[in-house]
Amino acid sequence: MSDRLFIFDTTLRDGEQVPGCQLNTVEKIQVAKHLEALGVDVIEAGFPISSPGDFNSVVEISKAVTWPTICALTRAVERDIDVAAQALRFAKRKRIHTGIGTSDAHIRYKFNSSREEIIERAVSAVRYARRYTDDVEFYAEDAGRTDNEYLARVVEAVITAGATVVNIPDTTGYCLPSEYGAKIKYLMEHVDNIDKAILSTHCHNDLGLATANTIAGVLNGARQVEVTMNGIGERAGNTALEEVAMIIKSHNTIDLDMNINTNKIYPTSRLVSSLMNMPVQPNKAIVGRNAFAHSSGIHQDGVLKNVQTYEIIDPKDVGIDDSSIVLTARSGRAALKHRLHILGVELDMDNLDKVYEDFLKLADKKKDITDDEILVLAGAGRNDNHHIKLEYLQVTSGVGVRSVASLGLNIAGEHFESAATGNGPVDAAIKALKKIIDRHMELKEFTIQAISKGSDDMGKVHMQVEYDGQMYYGFGANTDIIAASVEAYIDCINKFKR
Repeated sequence: MSDRLFIFDTTLRDGEQVPGCQLNTVEKIQVAKHLEALGVDVIEAGFPISSPGDFNSVVEISKAVTWPTICALTRAVERDIDVAAQALRFAKRKRIHTGIGTSDAHIRYKFNSSREEIIERAVSAVRYARRYTDDVEFYAEDAGRTDNEYLARVVEAVITAGATVVNIPDTTGYCLPSEYGAKIKYLMEHVDNIDKAILSTHCHNDLGLATANTIAGVLNGARQVEVTMNGIGERAGNTALEEVAMIIKSHNTIDLDMNINTNKIYPTSRLVSSLMNMPVQPNKAIVGRNAFAHSSGIHQDGVLKNVQTYEIIDPKDVGIDDSSIVLTARSGRAALKHRLHILGVELDMDNLDKVYEDFLKLADKKKDITDDEILVLAGAGRNDNHHIKLEYLQVTSGVGVRSVASLGLNIAGEHFESAATGNGPVDAAIKALKKIIDRHMELKEFTIQAISKGSDDMGKVHMQVEYDGQMYYGFGANTDIIAASVEAYIDCINKFKR
């Protein structure tokens, strides 16, 4: 029989504790709405007592979000609980998350207290929170380093007091998966009233074990996981939502139901990364730029023959359009042929061998090979293949003035001109372009990178444009970043299936 696994997202609370990642209320609402669309069961919206801004954010998120439970964090302090309850007054479903440290280190050094007194404070906090809501979660801070026998006493006491969920945090990220799994198993077997509540995992990544510990907890009886998008959070971060979700989805032996719409993972990841100014590392599982990229020739050949040879997850399942074949010195003929085919160039075997030799010579000198360079190697000049060419571009921009762009295009030998204003020079130039190319197309990705260093550097622009249900990639390089942006957009359009 299948069990339900509840997803508790703390991106807006624990995730926002990262220095430099603070969001304003409007941005928090954006993230909360994306989390709602993603299908999380509980959104921990903040720590209301900590600041007026956090209090207001919990209030406004409670108004903006409909079906997920909105949770507010407190200490085991009556004033904290009062303020949290006030912040949650508009929530359709609300939960107060209160707790206290239970490890001997916390009891002795943080509270200068005793084990018995900590149990009394925990029970008192839960009972007090129950005055405001029937949904009360208790956290045993530093449970990872708490003696199991004592922890079981704490858990049993707070459940008796009315806790509906009990959070077992590995606050310092110290536990091994076997230890954390055994701790959850011990609680499941030694807490007499454990059937009256749900055990929750909350694991940190100080030793890189957060996801492994979370899954170990789930396999041993935990039925709620506390996670963040992209694994952001205090110090080395928290358990990544996307990792847990795809582990559960990918392993048929883990017979658990969850409400996550995995197709929304990548867009949500990008939003959180953008708003929090927290880039996702390229090799990050599930949502990193290289998660579905293949550069080894052996891997590329296998993927091109059957994608399942090296991919256990369909990129579309997480909202990514497709895996990518990255051309490097380790790439084989099959990958080169595949990329040429995408670019519209078909070569017989003899010509492919010659181009491949030239490709390897170039690849030994460069980390990445661009489409332009591949086309040149194949003897297919880019400009010859393009039926749309940029003839001229002029932009007026500055502080206190509206940006204006005018441009001219050569489309199959015919000249067209247009002008437009925008909220910046690139926006104005793209709008002028779209006045001429009157098609329903949507810009999905826009990235700028320097090819070398210095203010006079050549800038490279990558774009991803959706048209007629298909995704097209474009590239532009120019010392003028506005011109590079327009060239990249034109590059996408030139690849449209006509």
